[in-house]
Amino acid sequence: MTDKALPPVVDPKTWQRELDELRVREKAATRELDAIAAQRRRLPMVEMPDYVLEGEEGPVRLAEVFGGRSQLIVYNHMWFPDKEWQCGGCTSLTAQYTRLGFLEPYDARFVIVTQGPIDEALAYKRRVGNKMDWYSTANSPFGADVGAPPGAGFAVNVFLRDGDTVYRTWHTGGRGTEQLSHTFPLIDLLPYGRQEEWQDSPEGWPQSPAYSKWLDSPDIARLYGEDA
Repeated sequence: MTDKALPPVVDPKTWQRELDELRVREKAATRELDAIAAQRRRLPMVEMPDYVLEGEEGPVRLAEVFGGRSQLIVYNHMWFPDKEWQCGGCTSLTAQYTRLGFLEPYDARFVIVTQGPIDEALAYKRRVGNKMDWYSTANSPFGADVGAPPGAGFAVNVFLRDGDTVYRTWHTGGRGTEQLSHTFPLIDLLPYGRQEEWQDSPEGWPQSPAYSKWLDSPDIARLYGEDA
């Protein structure tokens, strides 16, 4: 027998009853997320200046980053000058987005924008195995204007294009990005969950400091990078 803490063992009828009770809350949460999405679709928007970013082929207007589509999701990736490895959380999150073709029928695109110089940003993209296009806002106020100034965090922003005019429609940061990943939803299904000290877990459950089990940037490069 293991000495690890385990959930109580019950008969199938008791297990099903407990699961059914949890399912009521899960369905309520799903309906609340639907209501939140409905409110999000009703948000107003704000017109953006005609920013110029740097892409793999040189300067590019923000309206051109849409690649001819009308909707754009931008992940603003943290960047630290003169560092070999950038933010592990950003690198782990964006490593999940390897198949983005499902956005095409929705007239949408997903890209990365970072404060790093474009040559360094593209080299880092290859090192960690990112698949989406990267752009640099190193010579533009764009990042600072959308909640991701130099050395000060990450963000997700959504934009809508009408001709050459671009509007900002949504923004989040911090734990708001968790819903945009599949890692935490999968880990939260496990009996022991994320195993982080801040979480409400039964007595004896394995616990460790926050972030300590997260893959760091070198781990992502080893698993998915150009030399993997």
